[in-house]
Amino acid sequence: MLAIAGIQMGCGPDRRANLEKAIGLARIAAERGARVICLPECFAWPWFPRQADQAQFTTAEAIPGPLSEVISAFAREREVAVVAPIFERGSNHMYYNTALVFDADGTLLGRYRKNHIPQLSNYQERFYFQPGNQGFPVFRTRYATVGVQISWDNFFPEGARLLALMGAEVVFAPMAASVAASHLKWERAIVANAIYNGFFVFRVNRVEGEDGLPFYGKSFCADPNGDFVVEPSGASEGVILAEIDMKWIKAVREVWPFLKDRRPEIYKELA
Repeated sequence: MLAIAGIQMGCGPDRRANLEKAIGLARIAAERGARVICLPECFAWPWFPRQADQAQFTTAEAIPGPLSEVISAFAREREVAVVAPIFERGSNHMYYNTALVFDADGTLLGRYRKNHIPQLSNYQERFYFQPGNQGFPVFRTRYATVGVQISWDNFFPEGARLLALMGAEVVFAPMAASVAASHLKWERAIVANAIYNGFFVFRVNRVEGEDGLPFYGKSFCADPNGDFVVEPSGASEGVILAEIDMKWIKAVREVWPFLKDRRPEIYKELA
């Protein structure tokens, strides 16, 4: 069995305080046995995409940078893999909604840049973020092969399928969802991705903080059969811990051979 964890937290205007809170909760997760830990979307920032504000670009983090160094040191100290979503300042004044993935020795294995960027009320993300330009990488950590689908990406099943074909065993879905009435739609989409692809999916949502939006939590983990390993949580800050059996992936895929029965030659219109 492998213990994995999602950190459900609210965020305020002080990025250092947000980072300290995240590390504190991640320490609790590690003490409880978690070997892979995922933080929520843009975890060290208040939800700045609520409105367009040019000044927010100064808060973006270069890689490597102070925040990534702190996460790397924590991963190395506790021997845990960490998925850490950030507001990334890339080269040539390009900015991304990014998840950094660290292995249990503190090595930065790589980054996933959110590919599908929404433009909705309270989500002025196209003002800030360029669409991802690195495809759908998988990260072979010490404990599991993981993929990432940030928030809106989870409604585009092509990405989840690519991750499955490249060997992902667990897909982490960090997000900043604030419309509680839409929860069932998110839940159904994420559980469907788990079923279609025969892997675990762990949704990690924010909760309401000082940024004024009613982020509602309901983090959960679904297994390859579409059943809950951990049912949707409440709306409080804390650690969501899931014990997963990696052998279940192969067992479910043998009974429901969706990947094996694919016919890529007839899907040309998708491209």
